[in-house]
Amino acid sequence: MTRDDERLGSFLRSRREKIDAASAGVVGNARRRVKGLRREELALLAGLSPSYYARIEQGRDRHPSREILEALARVLRLDDTERAYLWSLAMPPLAPVDNDTAPAPLVRAGVLHLLERWADLPAFVVGPRRDVLAGTTLAARVNPAWSTGHNLIEFTFLDPRARTVYPDWEAISLQTVAGLRATAATRRAELDGFVAHMRERSETFRALWDSHDVHERVTGEKRLQVDGVGILRLSFETFGLAGPEGHVLYVYFPRPGGTADEVLRGLA
Repeated sequence: MTRDDERLGSFLRSRREKIDAASAGVVGNARRRVKGLRREELALLAGLSPSYYARIEQGRDRHPSREILEALARVLRLDDTERAYLWSLAMPPLAPVDNDTAPAPLVRAGVLHLLERWADLPAFVVGPRRDVLAGTTLAARVNPAWSTGHNLIEFTFLDPRARTVYPDWEAISLQTVAGLRATAATRRAELDGFVAHMRERSETFRALWDSHDVHERVTGEKRLQVDGVGILRLSFETFGLAGPEGHVLYVYFPRPGGTADEVLRGLA
């Protein structure tokens, strides 16, 4: 372990110890023996597996992705200075040279403004690894996996809620892996580490990945089990956002005049 790795782990640990668990949304025993957030709590709030986050804090994963750093910064409520310092520890080549310059936003401001205007639709932006980088409030209400900071792949295979949220989980899991492999064909350097991580964590993912199915589903329909609502059937379209980041915008919408249209309006 290098000194930079030790500094990264120490910094993350110090920040999570300052976060009030209750205000962060952690529900549990009021008599906590741990100051701040536990490792596994921070990991789940950031959309990471506890074992993977442990490797970061222990200095065994030296190059967490931009999306992971942003998710951790969000949960840890880092200010601009702390965020810049986190980047300097974890990703020196990408850290800003000027100390007064903050890292560039992951999602363009115009896209964020567009999402703000779509209050009545579940819509969100993902990176190549399927990390949710930004989204509408309604998206998070319809599906917890569509909340900013979560990862669609990890949710599908590692989160027990997935088989409830997705009544057609087997079909969705197949499509999820096939779509990731299609992305990996052009962004292998970015995805190799993530694929290796998922292969270690999920036997099902490993089996599907080893089947070598490749398919990019850019439009379709999905059934979702929504808390307090029941089964909601929504269509979706995807839009690749111009730029080198590989961001994709997902927009879900009901068929006009259907029951899902009325339900979404109520949720919004």
